Amino acid sequence: MPTGFRSVAIDGLCRRLQRLAGAGLILLAVPAELAAQNSLPFSGPGGTVFAPPPVLTPPPATAPAAPRTTAQVTREPHATIPAVASGKVALALSARFAADGPYIPRALHWRVFAAKGEAAGPLTLAAEAAEAYPVFALPPGDYVVIAAYGLASATARVSLQGEGKRETLIVPGGGLRLQGRVGETAIPAHKLKFDVFEGSFLQRAGTAGARARASRADRPPVVRNASAGDLVLLPAGIYYIQSVYGEGNAVIQADVRIEPGRLTDATVQHRAAQITLKLVNNSGGEAIANTAWSVLTPGGDSIKESIGAFPSVVLAEGEYVAVARHDGKIYQQNFKCLAGNDREIEVLAR
Repeated sequence: MPTGFRSVAIDGLCRRLQRLAGAGLILLAVPAELAAQNSLPFSGPGGTVFAPPPVLTPPPATAPAAPRTTAQVTREPHATIPAVASGKVALALSARFAADGPYIPRALHWRVFAAKGEAAGPLTLAAEAAEAYPVFALPPGDYVVIAAYGLASATARVSLQGEGKRETLIVPGGGLRLQGRVGETAIPAHKLKFDVFEGSFLQRAGTAGARARASRADRPPVVRNASAGDLVLLPAGIYYIQSVYGEGNAVIQADVRIEPGRLTDATVQHRAAQITLKLVNNSGGEAIANTAWSVLTPGGDSIKESIGAFPSVVLAEGEYVAVARHDGKIYQQNFKCLAGNDREIEVLAR
């Protein structure tokens, strides 16, 4: 089934994906550049700036706040290390998206653990903060520092002696925000779910591709049941998305690349429609209640089972058979589903 992303080109890869799109695969959504004049890590369409919400938290229903336009932090945040209590050593932390990239100004979670050398067992948490540029006052010793940016993270070992220390970690994370459409119509968020998996759905060549597909089948998603509009923070790399529209067979897989310090704003194009079924005695008549329904493919595969007078199901574009069972009798009707053509299908009880 055809799929697509609205995108701008990354020349070589995009041309490859465009050739594959005709075979019912995917197009790549290329991330927008990090906002050059803003302190926030991402910018949306048209330059609208927003701060990343917590992972998989839907955006608020109220009107968005006015864009913030503070200059980016490109210099070392800790120009001087503050003094700390006697017997402690200051550890000033910061994180970048890349070695030569801007500092990450928000959405970071820091944990500092006391190192145990070669000793087995869990590490002891010595300090924790959700600030962008924390300064910890710690006893001299060795520590393990972990910086988390959504699902992206970085780790460093730090030895604190007599003088304070500055440490910058590289956290190559980016954002992914997903939407779905049928034609030019946005799919309501409550009807659309996304699972995000590591790796590429395009690895299909030969035996290696078969092994990769089998591995993916057993691999749980890194993000499950994300809704349209959610912002997910991920480590940089290639992922594939499985988009499910409704409760029928409208399912799409698509590849996407996450790049450090960038937002991938992707729109999945479903070719599907919502079909409502009704069993009637006469064309245009009242629907008969307590009817059991099955929606089948022409080959007899079951897509959806339900009971009721007006059951609805979202179906991928194609041909189907509606089967109604009422008072011990069976009725059926062949029909076609066209993308974007939501409609009722009447099955005559005769």
